Amino acid sequence: MTDRLELALTAFEVLRTPSRITGALRAGGTSALEAEYTGLAANARVDVDQKAHAMREHRIDAVFFGMPDYPSSLVSDRHPVAPIIFYRGNKELFYRDGIGMCGSRHVSDRGVEAASRCGRYATEMGLTVVSGYAAGVDTATHLAALREGGSTVVVLAEGMDFFRVKRAFAADFDWDRILVVSQFPPSQPWRAHAAMARNAIIFGLPKALLVVEAGERGGTLAAGKGALKLGRSVIAVDFGDETPPGNRILIEKGARAVRTPPQLRAAFYEVRSADPVVESPTLF
Repeated sequence: MTDRLELALTAFEVLRTPSRITGALRAGGTSALEAEYTGLAANARVDVDQKAHAMREHRIDAVFFGMPDYPSSLVSDRHPVAPIIFYRGNKELFYRDGIGMCGSRHVSDRGVEAASRCGRYATEMGLTVVSGYAAGVDTATHLAALREGGSTVVVLAEGMDFFRVKRAFAADFDWDRILVVSQFPPSQPWRAHAAMARNAIIFGLPKALLVVEAGERGGTLAAGKGALKLGRSVIAVDFGDETPPGNRILIEKGARAVRTPPQLRAAFYEVRSADPVVESPTLF
């Protein structure tokens, strides 16, 4: 049987789009990808094998929609957020109670303080912080979780080839407490639409999404709206008169406003206590 990385790389090489890969997995499971791998031209198969070997040396692997270890929270109405997810780090973080956190790259000083507090409190409540590894809010929440001794999931907006441990993370980076994931082909660079697409993992994988600072348009607001549409709990920081416009929009649409540390702790407690999403993704 061909290993997962070879099958994943073949899927992106031959089928290319998430919808076609999902269709193949629905129709025949990984056996469908085995057939595609077998049908590769000799030189293409050599390239796939070499790339898979290099990724394996970096301890990268993949999960597939329809297999038992694919996170059930990423399946809605039998549709996966992404049919294949590459990962590196502590795989168990796929399945632990978590909370997504997002906000502006150009966050205010007050927003950075709030983001750090949110990361710390979530960790104290035993929640894994899920965020996007961007500057601003993402970085503040990841680092707060790690410095508090907690765990975090880094959701990339590009392929795994582009992941690097950023300088700000160097002193706190611990693969036992970190999971890095990407739904994109390994060589795909950062693209705006990919940054929007990866938000579906940030709010889909955990039980809830916390929005620190959202503008009146953009990816953070879209993530909040997407989470609400999916039925996830959405928590929005309320700064009173200085509340960002996107936060106000989300609160009007049903997000839970939090203004004080006790309110934030109470919201996290409810996230931790909520029943997990239960939906078997196994198709074969």
